[in-house]
This record gives sequence, structure tokens and C-alpha cells, in this order.
Amino acid sequence: MIDYKAEYQKWLHSDAITEDERAELLSIAGDDKEIESRFYGPLEFGTAGLRGTMKMGLHQMNIYVIRWATQGFANVICAEGPAAMDKGVAICMDCRHHSMEFARAAAEVCAANGIHVRIFESLRPTPELSFAVRHYGCQAGINITASHNPKEYNGYKVYWSDGAQLPPHHADAIAKELENIDIFTGVKTMPFDEAKAAGRIELMGEETDNAFMENVMAMVNDRACVAKVADDFHVVYTPFHGCGWKLVPQALRDLGVKHLHCVPEQMVLDGSFPTVESPNPENPEGFYLAIALADQVGANFIIGTDPDSDRVGILVRGTDGRFIPVSGNQTGVLLADYLLGAMARNGKLPKNAVLLKTIVTTEMARRVAESHGVTCYDTFTGFKFMAEKKQQLESQGLGKVVFSYEESYGYMLGDYVRDKDAVTASLLLTEMAAWYQSRGMTLFDALQALYEKYGYYGEKTHNLVMPGLDGLEKMAVLMQSLRDVPPADIAGVAVTARTDYKDGTVTDCASGKVTASELKGSNVLRYALADGTVILVRPSGTEPKIKVYILTLGSDPKQRDENIAKYSQWALSLQK
Repeated sequence: MIDYKAEYQKWLHSDAITEDERAELLSIAGDDKEIESRFYGPLEFGTAGLRGTMKMGLHQMNIYVIRWATQGFANVICAEGPAAMDKGVAICMDCRHHSMEFARAAAEVCAANGIHVRIFESLRPTPELSFAVRHYGCQAGINITASHNPKEYNGYKVYWSDGAQLPPHHADAIAKELENIDIFTGVKTMPFDEAKAAGRIELMGEETDNAFMENVMAMVNDRACVAKVADDFHVVYTPFHGCGWKLVPQALRDLGVKHLHCVPEQMVLDGSFPTVESPNPENPEGFYLAIALADQVGANFIIGTDPDSDRVGILVRGTDGRFIPVSGNQTGVLLADYLLGAMARNGKLPKNAVLLKTIVTTEMARRVAESHGVTCYDTFTGFKFMAEKKQQLESQGLGKVVFSYEESYGYMLGDYVRDKDAVTASLLLTEMAAWYQSRGMTLFDALQALYEKYGYYGEKTHNLVMPGLDGLEKMAVLMQSLRDVPPADIAGVAVTARTDYKDGTVTDCASGKVTASELKGSNVLRYALADGTVILVRPSGTEPKIKVYILTLGSDPKQRDENIAKYSQWALSLQK
């Protein structure tokens, strides 16, 4: 534990900070709790990089933390040798306050360390950063984004040469470097314009967009169905003030959508996200402007992408004509069933096709995949693990991954990105909506048909929020208590097997026999129940909360909903 008072004084009296920054620090001089929260330790560098609120302090997101993190990353890149430094790093940013400033600061540190930099001239979708790393053969990538977090946050995501976010061993290497770097005196930097003039920094722009979009549009399966309904097919789109504003509409128009209605108020790039409480497509209340526009123009399909355009959410009209949100699990199942069918109809489905999902994503996806003759594998939560699995399967000739998704509104398609991609997903979701419309069906009708065909699966995620300085401790205590005293039953239903993914053990509750699980090394607990329900408990990697996932199956919608209600009571009881 750092002496937070001494660290505060070090920052307050540093020659490196500006007078405005000093004034911000002086404004909290009498607030010991605030000083502690900002200086008790550094932001933890994990596999998702860094994420925090934008304030002065060691445990916050600011230009000093960005430079410090980049110096640690630069050390790891330089350790790979001169070839890695020449391959360089691609840098991207979202629409948030300070994102451009932070991105340029990262570029200045990389350039000063002799690492070639390609930086986007302005904000771009996260998947385009993953694409750029692969397209230009870079050693690494940096993205300044806090994804769908509230406006006070920013973040720092790091990628390796495969275009995926850093695997744990590289993240650990950076964290180790950071222990030995002084945040003010241990960082090399050089002025941006000077580095650009010296050829150490070059800008990426339209040429990279065009290369990316060429790959995106090659994913289209059925232009004919879009053309067939184009005169009556109305789509409403919102980027929630973020990075999807340009390329998503371009993709949909190129697909042949004649009636694309973009929510004008939310096409304005603004890191304050002035029209929404939360710019997260998982939160349906943010779609109120899109719904009003859809009602006005007679659209029955709404699509929204988060600020860095890696997640996508959709709304469709229900039987009563009102819009209902489609969950990430449901969207993934719809898209998987449509894509596998469309690829088969086109002769594009490989014989050894594979679908990837996470351990907390609906089992309905497995049923869909297997009904199409496609193998389904589980991975841990996070697209870096899906990218790793894709690489492993394809390099060994064990399968060709055609679709990967997780329940939190992320979908990865094609071979040109190794992260979730809302640009390509928006394109294919729109194609899917048009295909069903050409058959006289809405996506709501399509979802009901899938339940009838595959079973009445249901999912619910509960977020047990544990903020404050003691939040992490509370999370650790809860996880440990579940390990020390594992539940024999949940809501009166017997636990038949429990998996601890931390050490990779599966315990048969009847016999006590312990076997090895396929996956291990993640702080997740899984309970298989006698009625076929699966419940998983895991701490979030980016926010102070424990997530409880209920994955169930009922004989009909009533039983499914009763199961969810029953198990939800148990999930919520964990926070007491």
C-alpha cells in the first residue's frame, strides 16, 4: 500500500504539473477520504488495460498516468528488439473528453522511445484499430477509450501484433515495468510535431477507412434480400454521440438500405453524451430518441452502437407494435442462426466451421450451432480469449471460426479484426432484418420461432455493485465465502456440479469426485443445477461489481420466467 498522503504531496509539488492541475489538487487539500481514493495506489494494469475517472491522481485517468502506462508498454515493445520497434504501434481514440490529448501523449512517448507510430487523424471505431494493427503489420496497438462507461471515465486499451487485446502474460510484463518507473521523471517524451516531422509519427485516415470497409462489405451474404424490401425497409440508427457515426451509416447504405434514418441529436460527436444518462446500448432507456424517430418514419428496426463502436444493441417491434430491446444473448442467437444458414445457402460455410461463445453466454447458441453442423467452443469472457482460441484452432487445422460472441453485446466476425466489431455486426444485423422482412417476419417473430425450434432458454445478469475503497475487499470476501462454503442447493434446487475456473476443478456434488475443467485461470465460479440451469459468479474486470449470470431453460415461457425470478432472488441475496 502506497503512503497516499506522501504521494499526494509529491504530485502537488511536482514541477511537471500545470497551475490548473495544482489548483485541482489544492481543492481537495482538506478532504482526506478524497485524497486517499485518488492516491492509495495506481490504477491496476490488467488485460483490459486501464480504466478510471478523469481526475488528477495516481488512481485516476490523466495525462501523467497515460504517459507512465505508455512508457511501461514501450519498454515491453522495445524488449522485443529493433524489428518490433520498426513495426511500431497503431493508436486510436474515441469521442471522450481528453481522448485525443491522451492519444497524442501516448504517441509522443512511443516516438521518444524509438517506436514508429501510426495514429488516426481523428476518432475511429475500436475494431478499426484492431484492423490497422493487422493491416499494417504493427507490433502493438493503443486505444484511448472507456467503451460504454459513463462520461466521467476514460481508458487505455492495449493490443498485440495479432490485433487482439493483450494476453495476461504481456499485461503482467507491463505491470512489472510500471513498478520501476517514476510517473514524472521516468518517462521519455518528445513533442508531437517534432516526431511527425522526423517521420516517427504518421497519420492514418481515409486510406485506412477504405481498406477496413472493403473487408467489412465483403462479409455481405445476401444483397438480393435487401434490394427486394428496400422500398419499404426503414432502419433507425444511433451512434450515441460516438465513433460509429460515419462508418456504420456508410456500411448500411452500401448494403442497399434506401431509408436509413440517423438520430440527428445523437449524430453529434460529444464526450458529454448530452442526450443520455448512459451511452450504453445495453440500457434500453437511451434509445428514447431513436424510438420516437422510428415511430415517426414507420421503421420496425432500430440499431445503436456504443461510443467506441464495438458493441451494438437492437430494438424490434413486438406483437403490440411497441419497441422491445433484444438482449445480447438473443441478438447473438438470432445472428448465429441467420449467418450459418446464409453461409450454407451461399456455399460459404466451411466444413469445419466453429462458433465461439463465452462461459457466461447462453447455451442456446450451442444448440443453434450444432443444428447447423457447426462446433461450439466456450472461452473465458473477453475477446482476447476468443482471438486466442481462433488462432489456436485455425493454426492447427482444427476448425474455422466464423462467428464469436458474448452476451454483453459484442460480436466478432471475419478474419480482419480480433475484437468485437459493431460496424460489421450492424451491417449483418441489418441484412438479417431485411431477410426476415422479405419473408414477412419481424425479428420478434424470428426470435419466437427460434425458441419454438431450439427450446425456451432464458438468461438474466445481475450486477452486484460494490463501490468505494472497500469495494474490492467486499468482492474478494464474497468470492472466498462461496469457495469456503459452497452452496449445496440454490433456491431449493440441488447443485449437481460446481466448477472453480480459478484452479480448473470440477466437483461432482453427489460423489465428491474432482476432475479437471477444460478452462482454468479465471476467477469464476459455476454451478450446474439439477433442473439444467447454470449459474456463474464472477467479479467484473473493469468495474467494482460482482456479476451473477443465470442461464436457464424452461419447458415453456412461463417456466423459464419462473426460473429466472426464483434464481434472481438468490443472486440478489448475495449482496446482503
